[in-house]
Amino acid sequence: MISKRLPYLKITKRLIIRPLELHDYENWEQAYSCQRPVQNEWDTTNWKESELTLAKFKETLKNEKKLRAQDKYYNFGVFRKDDGVLIGQVALMDVSRGVFNNAYLGYRIFNNHWGQGYAQEACKAAIHIAFKNIKLHRIEAGIEPKNKRSIRVAKALGLRKEGLSKKRLLFNKKWVDLLLFAMTKEEF
Repeated sequence: MISKRLPYLKITKRLIIRPLELHDYENWEQAYSCQRPVQNEWDTTNWKESELTLAKFKETLKNEKKLRAQDKYYNFGVFRKDDGVLIGQVALMDVSRGVFNNAYLGYRIFNNHWGQGYAQEACKAAIHIAFKNIKLHRIEAGIEPKNKRSIRVAKALGLRKEGLSKKRLLFNKKWVDLLLFAMTKEEF
């Protein structure tokens, strides 16, 4: 089921990209609880098994709706078109308007769906939403230099490498460097 009220929807060859809705709870809970064991240092989750409750999901939806209304953060579920399974999430974060008019692109494909090109397809859809629906001028992605898979995704999307930002992100209780990639609306 897809709500007609959703202004941020993108359908690709294999995926549906849209904000999560209340009827997605079981799909969301299943997606987080059925992953393989952690595969690498970037394969993390914000949720403990005990937090995968309907109450927590409702709270998450409420917070995401509020942040969308404030034009600060747009989170989208990544659903397979053929069976509706939630396979990941993609987000436009830290939206900055005014003279910047940009956002950061982040994504997560659940590890039991890796290696099928979903990240690139989902990110391309999110970039389309960023430029066409949200009317951003620029999107950026920060990627740890050792995260070769994400670097390949950024390059395949046509994001240009801008450089290395030292000690940019606090990750697993330590400050890490990020390679910065970006794209403007004109480059899309």
